Amino acid sequence: MCGIAGYSIGTGVIPHTKALILAKDALAHRGPDDWGLFTEALHGIGLVHTRLSIQDLSLLGHQPMFNESGEIGIVFNGEIYNFRELRDELVEKGYIFRGCSDTEVLLNLYLAYRHEPDGIPSFLRRLNGIFAFAIWDGNQKGLLLARDPFGVKPLYYYTTQEFFAFASEIKALLPFLNRFSEHDSFMKKLDLSAIDRYLTYLWCPGEQTPMELVKKILPGQALWVKRGIIENQLTWYQLPPFRMNAKQLYIHQTMTMASAVRGTEHYLRQAVQRQMVADVPLGAFLSGGLDSSSVVAFARELNPTIRCFTIHMEDTEKEGMGEDLPYARRVAKHLNVPLEIIHVNPLEMAAHLPDMVAQLDEPLADPAGLNVLYICRSASAQGIKVLLSGTGGDDLFTGYRRHQVMMVEKLWGWMPEWILDWLGSGSNWLNTVNPLSRRLRKLFRNASLKGDDRLVDYFRWINRKDLISLYTNEFRAILSKSRSEDPMLKFIANLPPNTEPLERLLTLEQRFFLADHNLTYTDKMSMAAGVEVRVPFLDLELVDFVAQIPTNLKQRGTKSKWVLKKTMEPHLPHDVIYRPKSGFGAPLRRWLRVELRDWLFDILSSKRLEHRGLFDPLAVKQLIKDNYEGRIDAAYTLLSLVCIELWCQKFID
Repeated sequence: MCGIAGYSIGTGVIPHTKALILAKDALAHRGPDDWGLFTEALHGIGLVHTRLSIQDLSLLGHQPMFNESGEIGIVFNGEIYNFRELRDELVEKGYIFRGCSDTEVLLNLYLAYRHEPDGIPSFLRRLNGIFAFAIWDGNQKGLLLARDPFGVKPLYYYTTQEFFAFASEIKALLPFLNRFSEHDSFMKKLDLSAIDRYLTYLWCPGEQTPMELVKKILPGQALWVKRGIIENQLTWYQLPPFRMNAKQLYIHQTMTMASAVRGTEHYLRQAVQRQMVADVPLGAFLSGGLDSSSVVAFARELNPTIRCFTIHMEDTEKEGMGEDLPYARRVAKHLNVPLEIIHVNPLEMAAHLPDMVAQLDEPLADPAGLNVLYICRSASAQGIKVLLSGTGGDDLFTGYRRHQVMMVEKLWGWMPEWILDWLGSGSNWLNTVNPLSRRLRKLFRNASLKGDDRLVDYFRWINRKDLISLYTNEFRAILSKSRSEDPMLKFIANLPPNTEPLERLLTLEQRFFLADHNLTYTDKMSMAAGVEVRVPFLDLELVDFVAQIPTNLKQRGTKSKWVLKKTMEPHLPHDVIYRPKSGFGAPLRRWLRVELRDWLFDILSSKRLEHRGLFDPLAVKQLIKDNYEGRIDAAYTLLSLVCIELWCQKFID
């Protein structure tokens, strides 16, 4: 795991070596073990790398890494889990290796496939891993950038005429952003349609970031850049529902529970144990939920004393969240693995929110990222550089409450639209302080929506009308006809029309909720502590198999992860497998009413809001009042407003 950055510039553009050094400094936390720099003034190329040594700890793993002739170089962030098999194939082809790193395998694999028909996609599709990398091809005078299929590793870029810069984190792009005109207004520096999406979903779906000129390379996407200009942009990976052939569709329709259980056990065990390759100590998250417990169960088969980590926080029950610690202890005792408990003080956690925003690069309004940070800091202090995570289980097998809601909504989906509208408006009278009332209100909100519009609405945290009322007139005018849901609707519109609603929703989870939310905060907060997090549930072979499992074996009525639960019955305690779903979060709603109330009023004061010019101070004040009195559940929307203000202070001011 590492940090990467670099640039490609056109003829006559001054090289940005100083900015490259500053980018390296901004990425030091991602790679505390080593760093390297390469510049080529003739062709306008600069590359920098900060290294967290996981594979081949020797100097032979140093980056930027070049081939023997020095014409092809790479900066790489990630892990290639099948690198040993690929290395054996390359050795048979006559390629010679000096070290034992997966970086060297990746470099030689590019050399082997770059000139073949469909060369770049073919090269990338042979990789099973998590990665973001840039390859400088001196022969082609071009720069290839690519990101892994699910976007586990981040990759941002900034481009103007004849200038292109990239980095693992936005903060490392800031040294290149001096091309903003001093006369540009604050509004022009921001992408307001992205800000609107952060407020709608707490994260921004698609390529946008809060900065107008900074974009994300999408999961499964590659760019070819020459002389500072993007010449080609291609999608080399598609999720299974977009590419299932007739045989796979038949299996999807006919697979039995016994076959689904056998396959799930085989592919999940293979994924976990494949991802345990490392030349440094390795541990695991263990929340006591089904996903992390399943990962640990198969990991201990190779490492019986694998060290596990969990969070204990007070007062989570008051938010309608279950207590994780007893289940984590139960699993650790059952599997006979050591468990490290990190005790978290809610007030201390709340005080770290500004630091979280700065580290995330994006105003993601979810304090769960702090849990990742605390665990990774504890692991790092014990010399552990790699942790296995259960992230992705809910997105493959189902597991979120919205998947249960889909099944329940069938009970009233047949009703006339006017009755559904009445249910939606009637639910607005429910007080949101009580968790059950809050969930019922969200359940019936926009109940009359149909098809893909309804699927996308599951991700929304606030009604559109209520959100728009918070914006200033200038914000609304610039926003114009932009719709927050457009990236997701456009994406699933290309699915085969006969794709079942639950599969369509899972496709949205895998493409957007994972890449733009869960994986973003997992990467940023873990790398802040110099720890790599691996996600076995997103192994490509496992993903392809799970896509063939019929939906009625994933979600059985209101029971989520049915096939995974059946798979793990021989391996885990029954009460752990069938425990209620629990969020990996924090008592935010109570914080904003009690401990953080003064802080909230300070960050969202009228003076600050008037200075920023994005939000109507009176409307925000009313939202805080309505949330406090339980007339609306706006805790996460308020946190999103706070995160956007904190982000602007850090990255714009």
